[in-house]
Amino acid sequence: MKGKGTGVERIAAERQRQLDELGYTAKHDDKHDESELAMAAACYAAPERIYAHESTEPYERFFDPFPWDECDERPRDRYNELKLPSLGQRIRLLEKAGALIAAEIDRLLRVKP
Repeated sequence: MKGKGTGVERIAAERQRQLDELGYTAKHDDKHDESELAMAAACYAAPERIYAHESTEPYERFFDPFPWDECDERPRDRYNELKLPSLGQRIRLLEKAGALIAAEIDRLLRVKP
């Protein structure tokens, strides 16, 4: 179903791809217990590249809040000052964001109160 269907169908297909092709199982996702899945989703979902701001006197800095340096598919690579992603690229980024949100919800549901 890749590249077809409704938003929900596309997100479900992307989540299945993450499980089947990338091995991002529940056991893998449970290791990300500092909201990394949600932060990655926010980075993918943002309509343009986002930065986090940190201020400690006398310093201020802006940094990429994406949680994984080693990721091959960083959303920031899709954005630059000269050109925004195409419609197809934007939809693909949102599919990844939705799948990451689903993974984070599932992870939280597995947490014992």
